[in-house]
Amino acid sequence: MCGIVGYIGPKKDPFLGIEALKRLEYRGYDSAGMAVLNKEKNKISSLKSVGKINSLEKKFFKNKLNGVPFILHTRWATHGEPTEINAHPHHDCKKKIWVVHNGIIENYKELKETLKKKGHKFVSETDTEILAHLIEEFFKGNLEKAVRLALKKVRGTYALLAIAVDDPEKIVAARNSSPLAIAVNNDEIVVASDAAALLSHSKRIMFLDDGEIATLKKDDLTVSDLENKTKEKEIMEIDWDVEQAQKGGYPHFMLKEIMEQPESLKDSKRGRTIPEEGNVKLGGVEDVKKDLRKIKRIIIVACGTAYHAGLIGEYMLEEYAGIPVEVEYASEFRYRKPVLNENTAILAISQSGETADTLAAIREGKEKGALSLGIVNTVGSTIARETDAGVYNHCGPEIGVASTKAFTSQIEILALLTVLLGRQRDMSIVMGQRITKEINKLPELVKKTLKIESQIKSLAKKYKNYPNFLFIGRKYNFPIAFEGALKLKEISYIHSEGYGAGEMKHGPIALIDKNFPTVAIATTDSVYEKTQSNIEEIKARKGPIIAIATEGNKKIKKLVDDVIFIPKTLEMLTPFLTVVPLQLFAYYMGTLKGYDVDKPRNLAKSVTVE
Repeated sequence: MCGIVGYIGPKKDPFLGIEALKRLEYRGYDSAGMAVLNKEKNKISSLKSVGKINSLEKKFFKNKLNGVPFILHTRWATHGEPTEINAHPHHDCKKKIWVVHNGIIENYKELKETLKKKGHKFVSETDTEILAHLIEEFFKGNLEKAVRLALKKVRGTYALLAIAVDDPEKIVAARNSSPLAIAVNNDEIVVASDAAALLSHSKRIMFLDDGEIATLKKDDLTVSDLENKTKEKEIMEIDWDVEQAQKGGYPHFMLKEIMEQPESLKDSKRGRTIPEEGNVKLGGVEDVKKDLRKIKRIIIVACGTAYHAGLIGEYMLEEYAGIPVEVEYASEFRYRKPVLNENTAILAISQSGETADTLAAIREGKEKGALSLGIVNTVGSTIARETDAGVYNHCGPEIGVASTKAFTSQIEILALLTVLLGRQRDMSIVMGQRITKEINKLPELVKKTLKIESQIKSLAKKYKNYPNFLFIGRKYNFPIAFEGALKLKEISYIHSEGYGAGEMKHGPIALIDKNFPTVAIATTDSVYEKTQSNIEEIKARKGPIIAIATEGNKKIKKLVDDVIFIPKTLEMLTPFLTVVPLQLFAYYMGTLKGYDVDKPRNLAKSVTVE
């Protein structure tokens, strides 16, 4: 997920674009760049820098550019490491057409090969660069026509801005599955990937829809589709302030990120499932697929929420891929003397890709000859660079300290990895088809689950004054009990513990009384009857119970005080749905107590020290 800004109007100082771009830095901060058209010099000049936008700002003041229109970009790297060469904007062969892009061009490799045969020269590793060359291929003096023809060749997602030396009085913008908003203010127009960048210019905002192309001129704005049919668009009056706009109108990043999960799950699996073959394609591990066939044991190393994702992965991988799996706290693994060999894979899970303990565990594994793999969200991070292979989450930046959408993305990648390894072994094509089809349904199932938000808020009001909570679950939802307890601790500072439901009789049941509520994850699955027995034991001791159950289970209402229903899915995929109410519950418990849920006390987003 990247941030883009474009401006056309009477002002020729691109610094206003930098100021707007800063409001999008939460969307990506691996690198930044700008391209400015100087009509008098008949050229487009560019500046790029690695790192946050202030690096670009410093370079701008040393090499001040003037002109209009101008386009800017802050990058969350996907294809290619965060370098100046890979930073946007990208240009064509003659440096006369420049583009910025948010999204993924799925067929960029085949397009690139075709363009190379026609003499085009490429300088970056990105998928975006092909767009500039493709537009060049069709350019005959009219930029929007060239963009339209180019996009008909493209498969994938994009929010695109393009400018051209030989058609200098315009910016062409296009959208497909990546947001673009346009602010209109008298004789100037600003376009960006988020309203946050626009509100200092105008609160009159127009949002492009998928398949639409906008042509922006100083005194004109037109919108059409890929067939050049003119579209009538509504301009809306936005009453957000800038901070609210960055949060998409949500009061906190945490809530925004919880609600983004249908989209983040789509992004994490995009182009990776092949349901008709009952298989998946994970480009990041293609080079080690032969090595993966030889793996006889996997050790997952992680910390915090990522550790809980690993525990779910353990159940998946052992049940469906037939590979023995151990899940270790990375902070403990580094001080053991693990027995490792070339038939062992160390799989590190880390949102930031910089978690110090997890990085140390990877280095220990590599030292002993194990294959090292990573699941990380940050392209170019240390873990991404130091592992032999891995898979990026591509779920976009996660601003809230307590992980929500990164967690569900991590277990989605683990599910995909399970199919890949399972199909290399004994998993049938029928089972592979069943799992991949259900994975593809997850975004809609999570979207449906999120509709219970108001019910969760009411439950939080009812339970907010209890000082202690117990969370219980079995099998795939055993780790979700830990995750639910962790979220409540992090966000509301309420003491909470996660336990396997089968462990109740071995100690925790001593705590149960009328003042000690339990959250029981009791989905209709292979261990439901056993979980039901544990619920009855708690009920007999007058403990309040909130149950998370599968739709259609009418009997459970008689056993518990409150019940939250989730849609039905495969047993291995229920954690995607059971965790959502627990995230919302923690969020509302924290906000009702007046806490800053985006920045919980004593915690940081990226833990780079032991």
